[in-house]
Amino acid sequence: MPVPGPGYAITARLEVPASAGAAGDLTVAVGSVGGVVTAFDVVEAQTATLVIDMSCNARDEAHAGEITRALEALPGVHVRKVSDRTFLMHLGGKLEVQSKVSLRNRDDLSRAYTPGVARVCQAIAANPADARRLTIKRNTVAVVTDGSAVLGLGNLGAAAAMPVMEGKAALFKRFAGVDAWPVCLDTQDTEEIIRTVQILAPAYGGINLEDIAAPRCFEIEARLREMLDIPVFHDDQHGTAVVVLGALRNALRVVGKSLTDCKIVVCGVGAAGSAIIRLLGSQGPGELLAVDIDGIVHRDRAGMHANLCSIAEMTNPSGQSGQLADAMVGADVFIGVSAPNLIGAAELETMAGDAVVFALANPDPEVDPAIALQHAAVVATGRSDYPNQINNVLAFPGVFRGLLDAHARDITDAMLLAASAAIADVVPEPNPSFVVPSVFDAAVAPAVAEAVREATRTKDVAAV
Repeated sequence: MPVPGPGYAITARLEVPASAGAAGDLTVAVGSVGGVVTAFDVVEAQTATLVIDMSCNARDEAHAGEITRALEALPGVHVRKVSDRTFLMHLGGKLEVQSKVSLRNRDDLSRAYTPGVARVCQAIAANPADARRLTIKRNTVAVVTDGSAVLGLGNLGAAAAMPVMEGKAALFKRFAGVDAWPVCLDTQDTEEIIRTVQILAPAYGGINLEDIAAPRCFEIEARLREMLDIPVFHDDQHGTAVVVLGALRNALRVVGKSLTDCKIVVCGVGAAGSAIIRLLGSQGPGELLAVDIDGIVHRDRAGMHANLCSIAEMTNPSGQSGQLADAMVGADVFIGVSAPNLIGAAELETMAGDAVVFALANPDPEVDPAIALQHAAVVATGRSDYPNQINNVLAFPGVFRGLLDAHARDITDAMLLAASAAIADVVPEPNPSFVVPSVFDAAVAPAVAEAVREATRTKDVAAV
């Protein structure tokens, strides 16, 4: 069952009787229905009444309503207004444009704009590579989506994807100083998306594809990589894979196992699952099985699209068939990027000893973490309210910081592996509750950026 958290925080403005027990009564009422009080502010005090802003965490929208009704039921309490704190944060959007240069007088204006700017334009026309040095291209990423796979919510379209893309841009800036901007395209036609990104690309130093449904996302990324001279990174694929591999490296250190000896089951073969399988596969695991809604992926399974056929070629050499429960027998590692509540104690009991379980479906994982902890040595989720959160923010800010600093033209598996190792190395002594660093660990993004920069030099993919 989900626990109250800041994602469903509310602030209720209440008019209450001015009594010594008012605060206690309100707190008890919220607690009686399972809410958590996080702040209590007196806005106005009069002889007979107090006006109070009371902030609470809830489990979901229905629970927030239950908390409100519990407060309203108290004698003498009047609920003036209830505000959803998540929606308040998004009012007017989360981004703004701010000039890096001062425009105080005519001289400043003459250099920043006409006539002085003409000389800079002419310099770039003569040498287009100078755009990386003399414009925002040097530090700017386009966060591109068609809104076809927004979080775990599905195909919501371009406008509804905007809050996520704004948030992504804010994370780029907060963790790596990268200026990113949402580019939400009102089309889900593969050719239109590719062409649109191609003609927008000159303004950016990199392209971050986001929340584009599989299997279309694979073709879009592959073709854009071929035609553009800047790196194209699909975060749902590669960001997830980088963090998973880094966390798995440390988890296997905790249980004393080697990747080359492990049987690994990946449940979910969409964007994230496919990238995880490809990156893990490059490291030579003992056995690697992919499982989707139709069961274990194998070469002889009928009706598979091109991506699944590719996955079948690099996994399951013995040709095992069956369902998820069959795949998990004897597995050392389970990695879920699929759907909630797919497995339970019965399946976990069939795994090898000292098992590692990464149940990453959000907001509800493939298995209840409390149950997983009874059977596995190391458990990770995609949630912030459990230890070992697998979060892409550990990867993409530092990855792009390194790519932009190196003026990279492309991104390679060597860079992804370097980023993964850097994330793992931020945790010097992993333990069952600490196999991946906190998203707020200031050491992560610089370490990842440096690893990526070094990999660009090694692989010679930096622009001259």
